Amino acid sequence: MGSVMSGFKHGPKPLIGLIGAIGAGKSTAAKCFAARGGRVIDADALGHEALRQPEIIAALVELWGAEIRNADGLLDRRAIGRIVFADRKQRNALENVVFPYIGERTRHEIFAAQANPDVSFVVLDAAVLLEAGWSDLVDSLVYIDAPRSTRLARLATRSGWNETELSARESAQLSAEEKKKRAQAVIVNDAGAVELQEQVDRVLGNILKT
Repeated sequence: MGSVMSGFKHGPKPLIGLIGAIGAGKSTAAKCFAARGGRVIDADALGHEALRQPEIIAALVELWGAEIRNADGLLDRRAIGRIVFADRKQRNALENVVFPYIGERTRHEIFAAQANPDVSFVVLDAAVLLEAGWSDLVDSLVYIDAPRSTRLARLATRSGWNETELSARESAQLSAEEKKKRAQAVIVNDAGAVELQEQVDRVLGNILKT
């Protein structure tokens, strides 16, 4: 299969970008890809890592003051969320500080995965992949979807969000229509684990044939 898959951007293995509606189960879909030999790079986890870096903490405290720090000196992500989801300019300021770090770490992880013989393909799980300008990194883009009522129920259970909070976070991203338009495949995660894995397998099969 190596000769077939020689035309990808970062080496012999395809890089699949995973985006989706908030609460659609993107991380669950990522696990389905991982079950088939993929190496998943979790951009959200790298974002959390970024917010633990001393230089990033210092830059954000300079922007918004010491009240965004907890007693342990680390950043209060909820406090930052209240600031950035209420004001686009503040959100841009946060992105300007953290996106370069996340982008650099992502590229490092991509090249490490390409060099790992145990990895069959690479998945970049990144909700803001398009907003961050990382679409040029990926070979294929897959959108994970689910009905809004299903997503809201999941978010209420997982994070205690309500309709207002979901809408605020959705407004901070590109529209679902725009994301779907730019994706090469759409997976609807509303029928359980078995159906989700079957959909992932079909999409993956098509990607690996290209």
